[in-house]
Order: sequence, then C-alpha cells, then structure tokens
Amino acid sequence: MAFWWSLLVLAFAYGICRFLLMLIPPKVPSIDVDTSDVLDDGNQAQENSFIYDLSLVPIQVPPRGASQQSGKIVQCYEPATMKYLGYVPALTHDEVKDRVAKVRKAQKMWAKSSFKQRRLFLRILLKYIIKHQALICEISSRDTGKTMVDASLGEIMTTCEKINWLLSEGEQWLKPEYRSSGRSMLHKRAKVEFHPLGVIGAIVSWNYPFHNIFNPMLAAIFSGNGIVIKISEHASWSGCFYFRIIQSALAAIGAPEDLVEVITGFAETGEALVSSVDKVIFVGSPGVGKMIMKNAANTLIPVTLELGGKDAFIVCEDVDLDHVAQIAVRAVLQSSGQNCAGAERFYVHREIYSSFVSKVTKIVKSVTAGPPLAGKYDMGALCMHEHSEKLEGLINDALDKGAEIVARGSLGHIGEDAVDQYFPPTVIVNVNHSMRLMQEEAFGPIMPIMKFSSDEEVVRLANDSKYGLGCAVFSGSQGRAREIASQIHTGVAAVNDFAATYMCQSLPFGGVKHSGFGRFGGVEGLRACCLVKAVVEDRWWPFVKTKIPKPIQYPVAENGFEFQESLVEALYGLGIWDRLRALVNVLKMLTEQNPGGNSSKKRND
Repeated sequence: MAFWWSLLVLAFAYGICRFLLMLIPPKVPSIDVDTSDVLDDGNQAQENSFIYDLSLVPIQVPPRGASQQSGKIVQCYEPATMKYLGYVPALTHDEVKDRVAKVRKAQKMWAKSSFKQRRLFLRILLKYIIKHQALICEISSRDTGKTMVDASLGEIMTTCEKINWLLSEGEQWLKPEYRSSGRSMLHKRAKVEFHPLGVIGAIVSWNYPFHNIFNPMLAAIFSGNGIVIKISEHASWSGCFYFRIIQSALAAIGAPEDLVEVITGFAETGEALVSSVDKVIFVGSPGVGKMIMKNAANTLIPVTLELGGKDAFIVCEDVDLDHVAQIAVRAVLQSSGQNCAGAERFYVHREIYSSFVSKVTKIVKSVTAGPPLAGKYDMGALCMHEHSEKLEGLINDALDKGAEIVARGSLGHIGEDAVDQYFPPTVIVNVNHSMRLMQEEAFGPIMPIMKFSSDEEVVRLANDSKYGLGCAVFSGSQGRAREIASQIHTGVAAVNDFAATYMCQSLPFGGVKHSGFGRFGGVEGLRACCLVKAVVEDRWWPFVKTKIPKPIQYPVAENGFEFQESLVEALYGLGIWDRLRALVNVLKMLTEQNPGGNSSKKRND
C-alpha cells in the first residue's frame, strides 16, 4: 500500500511542478518591423511610400470598367476609399527563377535545423501578432476593405490557432511513424519518415492576405522546407508588409535570410513559380486551378488546390431560431461575403421558413456597410474592382426567374470614387436551382433562402452543386444533424455550427469536385509538405538477417513453386490446422539436401 501512496505523491508533485513551470513565461525575443510607410497619415500617398517611389507612377484611380493593373507594376488601392497606396513590381519569369534558386539554397541549410529552432521562430511570430493585432488588422482592412472585427476573426485568430497547434503537435507528426511489419516481415521494423520536399510554391488569394501568407508558410517552414509565395495582385500592398514580419523573425533566430520569399505580379509570375518549385499550393478559382494543374504536369509536381465553394447552410425545424439566425448572418456577411468557406445557399425547413426569414431580415436591415476605418460600420467593401457588377447580375437573373428581395442593409457615407466597391447585404427568397445565384459562387453578401420538406430532399439539394467544399447543418437533434452532414459530399462539415472546422487546426481543410483536391491544415496538410518515405530495416540486426530460402535461390529448385504455395498458406491460411500443415511442408522442403543442385543437374541432362 505504501508503494502506491508513494507513486500517487510523486505524480501529484510532478503535476504541481508542471503547473508552476507553466506560470513562468517563455523567453521569446521581440522583433521590430518598420511600419513608417504603411501607417495612414491622411495623405493619399507619400513620396517613396511602401516599396517604390510613387512619383514615378501617375497617382490616379482607374475609371470603372478599366483594369487597374498594367505593365510591369502592380498598382495598389484601398477598396473602401479607392485611395492610392503605392505599387510593387510584376516579376518576370527570370526574376522568379532567381528568387526560387535563392530559396532552394537556403532550404538546404534549413532542412538541418532543429525543431527547437523552428518552435522559437513560431513563438516570435506569435508574440508579434498578439502585440500588434490592431496594426495587422488595419493593414488588412486598408488593402481588402474588411472591417477590423472581420480581420481579427479571419486573419488573427486563425493564424494564432495554426501556430499554437504546430507548437503543441507539429513535431510529433513529423517524427518517424512506426507501422506494423506484417506476418512475412516479423523480423523487420517498418516506419514512415517525413523529409522536406524542398521549395514549396504557394499562390494565394486576396480575401485574407495575412492568413493566406502565413498559413502555407508556417507549415512549409516547420516541416523544413523553403517557400515562395505569390500574393494576389489585389492584395499586394499588405502582403509585402506582412513579409517584413517573417523576415524579421527569421533574422531573430539566425535562419537563412532567403528561406521565405514573397513575390508579386500577374499570370506570368505565377506560371514561372509553378515551373520552378517542388510542390504548389493554390487558393483561387477553378479556372486558374486547371491551368496550374496543366503547368504542373510538365514537371510532375504535386498540387494542392482549394478552389472555393457554394456551401450549404441547412436549418431543420427543431432549432433555436434566435441562436441560428445570428450565426447565419455572420456566415454570409463575414468579410462582406468574400469567404471561401462562407455560406452561399440557405435551406430552411418549410415549418420554420417564415420565422427564419423574419429573424434574419431584421438583423440584415440593421447592418450598415461603409469604409471600415472611417466610422463604425458592420460590413466593409468588396475587394475586387467591378465585383459588384457580377453580384448585380446574379441578383437580376434570380429576380427575372421569380425570386424576391425581402431585405437589404444600408450603405454609410461613401466617397464618390468608391461607390461601386460596395454591395448592400441582401436577403432574397423564392429561389431555386435554375438560378445562377444557387449554382455559381457569389463571393458576396447575398443570402438566398430556399425551403425544404424532408431530410432526404435537403441532402439532394445540398449535393446538387459542382462545388464541394463545406456545409453547416443545424438541428435540435445532434444525431440528426450529424446524419445529414455525413451524406453531403464535401470536404468539411460543421454540425450545429458554422466554419468551426477551420478553427480546429488539427483538421485538414479542402474540398471535392470543383472545390479542388488535396488538403492544407492539420496533420494531412503538414505532411503534404513532406516527401513521405517508407523505410524497412532488420529488427534484430545483425543477428537475424533476410536470407533467400534454398528452394527459390538461383537456380530455382523444381519444388520452388510448391514451396511458395506452402509458405503462403502457412502465413495467411484461414484455418489454424491448415497453416500448421503448410508450415510442416515448408520446414520439410527447407531441410531437403541440395534441391538447387538436383534441379541444375536435371536441366543439364
């Protein structure tokens, strides 16, 4: 009894010590990042602002309908105000090749780094992010038009969760994983090793510029790779500043300075990247994704594609409507609806359809959109120039086919130059699947609501889409919601919640059908940055080694095949007596004298 009490006391003491150690903050270096040219001083643009001298480029807002991008530079604007921010270079094919070559050289050194050094890199980033949340969100807001709250949810929280998961579990999932060796290889040790691929290429979208850079970068660097990230021409200004944070953190741990590169440009830049790296991660549209696959086929490199979605949001009749209505509006209005995992199709049971529409209508009417840094607005601007025209086209097509707008939010004080960058949050009913609005990805603040009568019907409706990224199912019965979600052909699903899967960074993220394939996030995404190598070695070397049995040594004996038949049955036979009998035959043949020599003699005769 005294022995067990001693163990209990030791375990308790160990727990107390661990708790006390948790109270001691880790020593993490701080980094300084130059912000002098990104903080808004009220002027439209500063001389030598951001990266290049703005006096070399005419400072003007392009007229509606004209491309704001041309030539060898990427011009940057605030979508919410159309204020000019600056410009960055559109890199050529050769310039991209040079950047990749530098990263490849740096990666060879980084591949030998310890997990301790990699974790320090993550902690430095995490410390900076937590301390500078407002700065990071403001820069994202200026470059994409989203509100500070939307930026905090989509940029800060997701990235911090990713870092936290890597710190907690990253190393264990990259260590060799031992597997069963099977019956015929009992004397072997089987394992899977995870080695860096080399240089990862990421081509990311504009909707969450901070997180879309950090998400692939964190996985690539922690797994021992280098990475080159081609940021969107619609969010290059912020992306180049976020790159400074990464550079400062790398310098703080003594890592090679060229381990991470952020490049800017248009299609040519992206094509050059695909042809130069060892793997491509792409976040964007299906059309561009297909072109990337085609180009990647030339070098036969792996590709991960996340190509958007048309996620279904399903509401059964037994839910708490007040609770679900708030989640539904957040699901469609987060980042002005410019959310790859946003809800785009709402299916509500006919018994509560009117009540649900009434509740979300009341909420949406209270929403005001406007320049997020100029006042207290619930929703910001659309990032891409001319996107409002696409949304109007989807709405008009639905109205022509019998749909009805029942609610719209309001627009705040918007400058004349930026009026086309806003689209009021909209609730539209009487929709059906003949409408483009229910088939094409809208990527905007539109809530189309459709009735359903049974679980079977809503599963059929949800699966009637070329996309398959995610879904959300709400029911008072968790088992019912789980059963519906399990039948929907998507890569991710949330039961009685929206987008919760992405905040669980231990989970993989990705879709099926036109939403793409491959996964980033979680164990699967981390290991997707690795060369997965199967390794077998002798378990009791050098005492037990593989030796070719005499009957199948060259020259093969006459009873060679008979030996193989008996060996297979001895190893895998279904009945124990059959296996024992076969084992006796195997041993008998192994003990026969010189079967190979007899066979050779007969053949010579």
